[in-house]
Amino acid sequence: MPIALFALAVGAFGIGLTEFVIAGILPQIAAEFEVGIPSAGLMATSYALGVFVGAPLMTVLGARIPRKTMLIGLALIFTLGNILTAIAPTLTLAVVGRVITSFNHGAFFGIGSIIAASLVAPGRQASAIAFMFSGLTLANLLGVPVGTWLAQTFSWRLVFWLIAAIGLLTIASIALLVPRIEKGQAIALKTELRAFIDPQVLLVMGITVFGPAAFFTSITYIAPMMIEEGGFSASGVAWLMVLFGLGLAVGNWIGGRFADRSLFGTLFITLAAQAVVLLVFWLGVDNEIVAAACVFLMAAFGFATVSPIQKLVMDRASHAGAPTMAASVNIGMFNLGNALGAWAGGATIAAGFGLASPNWAGALLSVIALGLAVMAWQTARKGYVLQVGAE
Repeated sequence: MPIALFALAVGAFGIGLTEFVIAGILPQIAAEFEVGIPSAGLMATSYALGVFVGAPLMTVLGARIPRKTMLIGLALIFTLGNILTAIAPTLTLAVVGRVITSFNHGAFFGIGSIIAASLVAPGRQASAIAFMFSGLTLANLLGVPVGTWLAQTFSWRLVFWLIAAIGLLTIASIALLVPRIEKGQAIALKTELRAFIDPQVLLVMGITVFGPAAFFTSITYIAPMMIEEGGFSASGVAWLMVLFGLGLAVGNWIGGRFADRSLFGTLFITLAAQAVVLLVFWLGVDNEIVAAACVFLMAAFGFATVSPIQKLVMDRASHAGAPTMAASVNIGMFNLGNALGAWAGGATIAAGFGLASPNWAGALLSVIALGLAVMAWQTARKGYVLQVGAE
């Protein structure tokens, strides 16, 4: 793999850590700010919504900036946002810090996906995108469990200081490893927005919202769920986060490997399996072995959808001559799904359905994503038939 992909993976590591570590440290945040778990969940929801808003905004603003300079600027925003979160005296300011941090996310992955795909042969593009996302999965495999332990042993604020340091490392990695890349063309919004009237682009973005939202519905509340319902200790939750990170790594590998062979086949299998796993998790939440297996499997099946979905959106948007905005907005859609998942899980808990209820809510979201995948596949087939008939 080209060395520039390693710099993108370092950035993805920091982004993955700041996004997903919330799941393991939510009880500590709630305790310090003296709020309930659903209120503390705003630390996850605000970040996800910030990505959704920031992705297209930062993409448009940075279109004429050299790519390397843009990536460094995004990493700086990331670093400053995490510092604000680390020193925030109130939950409100901590949420503001999360929103600032989130503005880096969509544009970084959107620009990174385009760069990653451009550095390799056409048949290796999904694998290159998956390599960039491997930094995110490594963050979950190693960073999130360590962050959870640090929050339990010392302070959740120390976690965000550590993430800010990773932001500085990201800046250095990009400066050293990414070659100078010319600035892009100014984004013509009228042209770029054409992608968003393509039925398949819209359907695939729908999958982006509901597919990952399914496992995020559960994982956002995994700490209180496992402590109260599963009988795990606080240290046991840290080991569950290791399993979750391992599942993401396996899922990322599966998605990159098999999406180059069959995009829709990969989506059908993983989305259906994710729904089944979440239902089993809901029914067997009080069994430690079942719970641990489900944490691993829901992460694996859930994250296996990411690189194929991103590749599919880029392919369809390219046909409309508008890949840049679509690539970044789709990352925003992924995080809109995270926000939807965090909200749905918190809503079921607040409604009195219990701490395990996010699991069945996530299963429903996965079924919706599967239905959208089937519709996207049918739309693609009809388009292919029409194209062949015209020839």
